[in-house]
Amino acid sequence: MHGRHLFEYAVIRVVPRVEREEFLNAGVILYCAEQKFLEAVFVVDELRISAFAKELDIKDVEASLQSIKRICAGGKDAGPIGAYSLAERFRWLTATRSTVVQASCVHPGLCVDAGETLKRLFEELVEG
Repeated sequence: MHGRHLFEYAVIRVVPRVEREEFLNAGVILYCAEQKFLEAVFVVDELRISAFAKELDIKDVEASLQSIKRICAGGKDAGPIGAYSLAERFRWLTATRSTVVQASCVHPGLCVDAGETLKRLFEELVEG
């Protein structure tokens, strides 16, 4: 299996009412240790979110999603978590939470190019 690398990913979900367990897929976060890759992509579909949950503040949802991107990138803009290793940041981002923006359970796979795999998963799981 030369050239294929283990990766892990989770779907980023918008869960307007946690107690109802209903959600919309908004993005994907992918981690590949061998390629030193941790990145998230998402879309804020205001019409879809508003149709699903009128009471949600779209700006709050977008701010939460942007914080995921900052944490993936690491550094000072991500706060104290930005100093963690890629693996630690991925585990922190995918930990179980009862908030409006959550991650699904983590799924493994094999890839050649983590960036291309992230793009494909986003197209299939969020846009598709």
